[in-house]
Amino acid sequence: MAGIGNIDLAVLAWFVLWWGGYTYYADTTRRAARSLPAVMRRHREAWMLRLLRREARIVDTTIISAIMRSVSLFASTTIFILAGLLAILGAMDKARALVQDIPFVAEASTGQWELKILLLLVLFIYAFFKFAWSLRQFNYAVVLIGAAPPPDEADTPFARDFARGAADVISGAVLNFNRGMRTYYFGLAALSWFLHPVLFALVTVWVAGVVYRREFRSHTLTLLEGIPAPSDGENP
Repeated sequence: MAGIGNIDLAVLAWFVLWWGGYTYYADTTRRAARSLPAVMRRHREAWMLRLLRREARIVDTTIISAIMRSVSLFASTTIFILAGLLAILGAMDKARALVQDIPFVAEASTGQWELKILLLLVLFIYAFFKFAWSLRQFNYAVVLIGAAPPPDEADTPFARDFARGAADVISGAVLNFNRGMRTYYFGLAALSWFLHPVLFALVTVWVAGVVYRREFRSHTLTLLEGIPAPSDGENP
């Protein structure tokens, strides 16, 4: 890893700060109460409450299966990305020669290239684990749908607690899927490091801004907030 300068270490720390800081801000702070995941959590609970009143729940398992296919697609794609990154490690000279032909690209040593590829490997390994765990949680949700109380028990406290618990399991699966997707966004930002470290720092902030706007300030969030969802005391 020789040849790594202070600017590379600085932009790497900058990237980790924005990536980790945004994840903390979006998922674990009070501000997360008004976000796309939080709003969808209420609608998922409404979905589970309505599920209790359905005799046939094929439509619910179909919805979960469709979501699982999307998660599975990203998990499979991540494996291909990791394979490609490992292949680049074995053909470093060719990759460096290809990038160096692009105008305005900063000179980079072998050690700097290894650090950049290592960062991408860490990002997409993290994303794979998030997608895989999300897929497992959606599998658990399918089991819960099969174990849901019958329609004649839909108004009992047990059934409503069950609906909230099932919604929490699905929300946990969505949370992990969202974290995997965010890693993709920040992984795309990390690609700019191959061009110039300053560009990497700027693109990292831009990606964080784009993701923030979609989760906290988007028109879709406003529309979803305007759609009512039944509370515990209401009949769905």
